Amino acid sequence: MSSRRLVETVIGQLTERFHIEKVRACDTWHLANRFIRKVLAHTMECFLGKLLGNPTLLFEALVEI
Repeated sequence: MSSRRLVETVIGQLTERFHIEKVRACDTWHLANRFIRKVLAHTMECFLGKLLGNPTLLFEALVEI
């Protein structure tokens, strides 16, 4: 149950913050590149939050710095 909630939270954040459902590209290369950049940005936000001692998926705390 906790794994499912985590996965749904991450998918929700990717959808809301990074608009991952609207990745527009002309070919497969650019589509994959944009998708990977969005997932990498989400991963970096999680990493920075953890370094600063914040909860992993709480991105609002990063903005307050």
